[in-house]
Amino acid sequence: QVQLAESGGGLVQVGGSLRLSCAASGSIESINAMGWYRQAPGKQREFLARITRVGFTAYGDSVKGRFTIARDNNKNTVYVQMNGLKPEDTAVYYCVAGPGSGLATPKYWGQGTQVTVSS
Repeated sequence: QVQLAESGGGLVQVGGSLRLSCAASGSIESINAMGWYRQAPGKQREFLARITRVGFTAYGDSVKGRFTIARDNNKNTVYVQMNGLKPEDTAVYYCVAGPGSGLATPKYWGQGTQVTVSS
């Protein structure tokens, strides 16, 4: 099993920045891709970004150019730097991970961290 623990959420003004972190523990060797999803009230969960163990990245269309994913394999941690935040970025952000290179259906989910963008 793998446990994922997010941190770094909070309240930020429009145009501001936040960096979320997610530390993985447990059967780390079983993980390849790590990434992020979010879910806004009344909406479906949305894929944001993912990064493989060797550093290949992919982003959802809504965050391309604004969000940057990074990973420190020595710390078993994935980050997402979020710039130019908009009110529509308000959501619960989830760290995800899985054994493959993609995260269409992540095997592991964190508890989530709230991000609120105020206008």
